[in-house]
Amino acid sequence: MKSIRLREGKERSLLRRHPWVFDGAIAKGGGDAGETVRVESHDDQFLGWAAYSPSSKIRARVWSFDEAERIDASFFIARIDRAIRARSHFDIQSDGCRLIHGESDGLPGVVVDRYADTLVAQFSSCGAERWKSVIVEALLAQTGLTRLYERSDASVRSLEGLPEATGWLAGQGETGITISEHGWKLSLDVAEGHKTGFYLDQRDSRRKFADHARRLQFQNVLNCYCYTGGFTVAALAGGAAHVTSIDSSGPAIELAKANVALNGFDAARTTMLDADVNASLRQFHKEGRTFDAIVLDPPKFAPTVAHSERAARAYKDINRIALSILAPGGVLFTYSCSGGISADLFHKIVASAGIDAGVDAFITERLGGAPDHPMTVNFPEGEYLKGLVLLRK
Repeated sequence: MKSIRLREGKERSLLRRHPWVFDGAIAKGGGDAGETVRVESHDDQFLGWAAYSPSSKIRARVWSFDEAERIDASFFIARIDRAIRARSHFDIQSDGCRLIHGESDGLPGVVVDRYADTLVAQFSSCGAERWKSVIVEALLAQTGLTRLYERSDASVRSLEGLPEATGWLAGQGETGITISEHGWKLSLDVAEGHKTGFYLDQRDSRRKFADHARRLQFQNVLNCYCYTGGFTVAALAGGAAHVTSIDSSGPAIELAKANVALNGFDAARTTMLDADVNASLRQFHKEGRTFDAIVLDPPKFAPTVAHSERAARAYKDINRIALSILAPGGVLFTYSCSGGISADLFHKIVASAGIDAGVDAFITERLGGAPDHPMTVNFPEGEYLKGLVLLRK
């Protein structure tokens, strides 16, 4: 068994059971891509069994902190079983669910979503790639499903020295799928959509937005970065009179239109704009248009802390304009899915945006990802999605 030895003082995070070992923490040792290595402190203390990634700044990702445990097929079968059983404790009102959420489920670099009768998996680390066939076999056996599509095309794979990989690993057929969620239907494409095809992490936020629309009787809603129209459908389901949806992706807009029709809503209650969100917000402000509800759910502006300063300016800009065109008594649902932006920093950004806009608002709720995208005590980085609900005074 190959091993890596850490520099003195670099074992603290692993003693707290954080699963990442950065390249600068290693004094000596190594292994092949994805190979299991023994991680030791400078004084030979066992710290964990980890998958080695020769090209990554995160040089090793810990599978287990138990010295007696062996990293073999039985290990992955047990971890997958535990992750799937954990989902039975969550209130998931959908047949779309995240079954495995990487480090939070003890499987670094592995993400698996279930969309009705289809599994979609992402393998984003050398360790996950090395054990791919074992993981796929276990997933199919434990879910009883026969279709699994791979979406290992995230940019993080290049940091691991891995090429993109997509396609059917089990079964075949159409990649277009329709799932149910809170009583409405949403269509997606697992081959072409963002992430694994859809944003399951916003499931509960969509329900909350529908509840707000129903209670506050929204008349004029603006859904920015609407993607395939999840929040648009939620607003219409809650009784909103009209929803304007904006996204710079033409195919996403077409799917948003299809989702409106799929749920039986009149297309006349919507305006779909294939346009730049920032430019559209500025145009609305120039025209003096206002909305009584706005959703800001932008893409990841800051993948790491190193990008946080530039991302903070971008988040502040869109929130400043959104607050400016939000009618008094209106509601703003605003989000950051950037791992490099903490919940505290996002709050400060939105507060600064309000000051610059000359707008005050009550923060009525803090939002996060749906429970099948968990954050754990040992891995706070799992809290990538942050949201605030603001009521303009």
